[in-house]
Amino acid sequence: MGQLILVLGGARSGKSAYAQRLAQALGGPQVLFVATAEAGDAEMAQRIARHRQARPAAWRTLEVPRHLGDTVGPQVGDAAVVLVDCLTLLVSNTVLQAGPQAAAPAVQAEVEALLRACQTGSATWVVVSNEVGLGLVPDTPLGRLYRDVLGQANQALAAQAQAVYLLVAGLAVDLKALAAGPGALGT
Repeated sequence: MGQLILVLGGARSGKSAYAQRLAQALGGPQVLFVATAEAGDAEMAQRIARHRQARPAAWRTLEVPRHLGDTVGPQVGDAAVVLVDCLTLLVSNTVLQAGPQAAAPAVQAEVEALLRACQTGSATWVVVSNEVGLGLVPDTPLGRLYRDVLGQANQALAAQAQAVYLLVAGLAVDLKALAAGPGALGT
């Protein structure tokens, strides 16, 4: 069974760049990059294009906006690392597709399928996600629902991950090491 590494951070915290460096160090050219973004407008299409250009050309890429675990698991092949960028958009895509009433169980199913895929094979999975619990309370019911289900998804992955890093201003903080430190209550 491979290991799971969760990379969290706010917008523009450096989490994607850190995750790419980590994937490169662990897998070299044997990285399967899983992109979850969908280009809903021209600005997002430009962001996606910039992300594509920033990745090493040797990496395989799959674009999987939903049903990630079930889709990617069988396609890992000889990849040493599977880099998922990002859980944030996977959850957003799932919430929008499922609707408010079915969002929580749909996101839970996505997370469970992702965790099952991580446990199959020997690849290391690096999953990037936004930490959305540190900001303002969203002013719409859909925004609050999204924050809640993403927070639950992050917690579920963090509980199973061998390493969890929080990126702040481009600096990585090892949360599992802090949680295991002297006097810690644990996870």
